[in-house]
Amino acid sequence: MTVPGQERAILVGLDITSRPRKLTQGSAEAPPFTPEESLEELKTLAESAGAVVEGTVLQSRPAPDAATLIGSGKLNELKEYVSAAQADMVLFDSDLSPTQLRNLDRALDCKILDRTQLILDIFARRARTREGQLQVELAQLNYMLPRLTGAGVLMSRLGGGIGTRGPGETKLETDRRRIRTRIKKLNDDLEHVRAGRQIQRRQRQSVPLATIALVGYTNAGKSTLFNRLTGAGVLADAKMFATLDPTVRHITLPSRRTVLLSDTVGFIRNLPATLVKAFRATLEEVVEASLLLHVVDVSAPHAAQQTAHVTSVLHEIGAGETRQILVLNKVDLLPDGADEAGRDSLVLAQRILGEARTPEMSGAVAVAGRTGAGIDALLAAMDRMLPLDPVSRVRFLLPLSEGGLLHLLHEHGRVLSNTYRDDLCEVEAEVPESLKRRLAKYVAE
Repeated sequence: MTVPGQERAILVGLDITSRPRKLTQGSAEAPPFTPEESLEELKTLAESAGAVVEGTVLQSRPAPDAATLIGSGKLNELKEYVSAAQADMVLFDSDLSPTQLRNLDRALDCKILDRTQLILDIFARRARTREGQLQVELAQLNYMLPRLTGAGVLMSRLGGGIGTRGPGETKLETDRRRIRTRIKKLNDDLEHVRAGRQIQRRQRQSVPLATIALVGYTNAGKSTLFNRLTGAGVLADAKMFATLDPTVRHITLPSRRTVLLSDTVGFIRNLPATLVKAFRATLEEVVEASLLLHVVDVSAPHAAQQTAHVTSVLHEIGAGETRQILVLNKVDLLPDGADEAGRDSLVLAQRILGEARTPEMSGAVAVAGRTGAGIDALLAAMDRMLPLDPVSRVRFLLPLSEGGLLHLLHEHGRVLSNTYRDDLCEVEAEVPESLKRRLAKYVAE
């Protein structure tokens, strides 16, 4: 049932019949999404954006039509469907070229959005911090720039609803020069924000605390798990990209070591390249982490494909070799009739990963973030997988002007003796390896 203010949407997918549907025998990768499964994911995205999906259309062709993507015959059928359903928009599960966007807009006379525009709109809704808003606007403008001509009427149409948030509301009539000027301003502003984030990161790194990052497909339950581990009040909603801005909190492991846990944006298949680039600073939290908690929704029908996609993205951003714990989340949503073996972490991991367990995937833990089941086992695994940070006796030569370094040694190490001479303080202390590395330039030969 449509409530006032909700937009009616029709989803359109394309099945390229010339593309192989199955992998060759012996391949260790997860099978790709079928066109039907891809449309189901697009439906979830549309509902997360607040639309009501009235129906779906799937066109099979040996290749995309250069003019309309789906061909003139299917376009006429779609036009009648839009009229009968009184749809406000048509969402395409493919990126549209400027020419396709213009032709579809003229033929259908309703709002036309592709998959990338829909994801950008959801990100625009979710961004709360200044950095997140700048990143989303930059991604939107970069995507809009080559489509100014092709968008035709759409780029001049004012109004609310999906696909009109962010820069679109104030820049519909601007030309390329003004958009490029805005993009340059956004890049400059983001550099200032990133500089502040770098300062915060250096301040955290000055204290020998390991960083653990939660990664995973969107809607895998990362934020619920983050709240369970840290007690934070991060928004946890059964919608895609419910959490966009990164959050960092302290947690204490069973060994009494304190570590930093970071909740990051979820990944998704075909995540727009403009977003990956714009969210570089956010993804740095993943790249620089000592350990990754790869969260998988084991109740999802496409868990294997989602896991394979996240692993691929981690390799793309330079975090593929970081040690990971496979966190098999939402075991409480498995069928009630599943036997105990079906809930065993090793059995679940084998079902999801098959024989393609990568070297960096060091373990698997079955948990339920909503109920707290398995959390103790997860904490123990995190404790076991983190570097032990061995303690050794070291002699430092500290300048007297660097009182903060001496305080750091007293706070995070065991100072055995102090000897002052000239403008130096010779300190003998037992310190963890991480602190020794931070103060390497002051270590006496």
